[in-house]
Amino acid sequence: MNMTPRLELRHASKSFGRVRALGDGSLQLFPGEVHALLGENGAGKSTLVKLLAGVYQPDSGELLVEGVARRFANPAEARDAGIAVIYQEPTLFADLSIAENIYMGRQPRDRFGRIRYDEMHREVDALLASLGVNLRAQRLVRGLSIADQQVVEIAKALSLDANVLIMDEPTAALSLPEVERLFAIVRALRERDVAILFITHRLDEVFALTQRTTIMRDGMKVYDALTADMTIDAIVSRMVGRDLDTFYPKAEVTPGDVRLSVRNLTREGVFKNISFDVRAGEIVALAGLVGAGRSEVARAIFGIDPVDGGEVKIAGKKLALGHPAAAVRAGLALVPEDRRAQGLALELSIARNASLTVLGRLVRHGLISSRSEATLAADWGRRLRLKAGDLDAPVGTLSGGNQQKVVLGKWLATNPKVLIIDEPTRGIDVGAKAEVYRTLAELVKEGMAVLMISSELPEVLGMADRVLVMHEGRISADIARADANEERVMSAALGASPQALGRAA
Repeated sequence: MNMTPRLELRHASKSFGRVRALGDGSLQLFPGEVHALLGENGAGKSTLVKLLAGVYQPDSGELLVEGVARRFANPAEARDAGIAVIYQEPTLFADLSIAENIYMGRQPRDRFGRIRYDEMHREVDALLASLGVNLRAQRLVRGLSIADQQVVEIAKALSLDANVLIMDEPTAALSLPEVERLFAIVRALRERDVAILFITHRLDEVFALTQRTTIMRDGMKVYDALTADMTIDAIVSRMVGRDLDTFYPKAEVTPGDVRLSVRNLTREGVFKNISFDVRAGEIVALAGLVGAGRSEVARAIFGIDPVDGGEVKIAGKKLALGHPAAAVRAGLALVPEDRRAQGLALELSIARNASLTVLGRLVRHGLISSRSEATLAADWGRRLRLKAGDLDAPVGTLSGGNQQKVVLGKWLATNPKVLIIDEPTRGIDVGAKAEVYRTLAELVKEGMAVLMISSELPEVLGMADRVLVMHEGRISADIARADANEERVMSAALGASPQALGRAA
């Protein structure tokens, strides 16, 4: 391996007013190496990436490209130096073709100024083929999956001769096959001597893909080593500054009365004959592969999506299906999978988001009491350990983990009997995950019933009293905590017979 870093950041700092976002950002990226960047939300990762990408300029420190000191005034200068960033949510033009997105602003033209589409399509088709994907240059971006949009972003970076690729949480919204395809592309780029910075919260991906790992905490680099020389326990400990012996704080609670009862819930073509109960003081996990129908069942129970048959009862009382407001009044709360699109109004303040579900309680003389709103937000913020300097700041300025806490607090403010929480820790860091688990454990101690939808098997096994596994729109297994293991859950998710599940146990 070439021992000269392709890109190096030395002791960089960056402050915004009195807030120091980065105290000592140091990083070396080498050709042909995948480098993991880890840290809790708020550790300084995003600020460091924006320094590399030319979005911000460091207050102090040094940036070197191929050993030469550089200072990027804007992202265009960083891009011209061969640095490309692939963000978690691609920013493409939906109504243009893949080729038009890749060559935006630099289309090949003839001597009359007309775009040479045939040439552009040939070059993009060759580029996509080199990445081993089944996409065509003339296809519109609209309708492409997030995974395919990321491939388009990677192809765009390569068309610009990028030799440093920064990938920010690229797998957060991908299914397992899509993750495997992305990994194959990353490994191929590594063979081309591209230097890759891979930011993720999934530690299994770190060991599967990367050669070196840098860990940040509180705006500082706290550790840097070969990935092969590290362990999960050591990574977690350094990320949060403490041992997480009680990462899954599942207390033993004797289940009480049935709080949520679902019988023969059916939506044709999506799920069929879904029946289960969730009791007070119980966490029931709904597991399964992407596309099995888990989130759709939750949305139907809450009344967002229509159903073709079935019955839902909350604390013994039949729920009028198809009416979310009736579900809330009955004591049901739903924390959605996509907190940014479905759970928050990003431009509104933290306090307003935290109180949206109970604004009627905060009205005084026809106006919303800002004092009551701030008090409610502060109370839930303390309980959920929200890290926010100003509750009047837009909620979109918070880290992913703190945004999740706001969504959770917003729904807990309704004093629900039943909490449905869909992918509770997707896209949040290890420390924030531990706090979400602590909150769930406290809620069931207080007698709440929790239906947790999760794709994270360790989370399912660590927190659930029972595991309901879905396969192709049906419940294929109901597994008690004592009998649950990864093999049994995965077998049921893949449609194994009950006899096979017994052998897996």
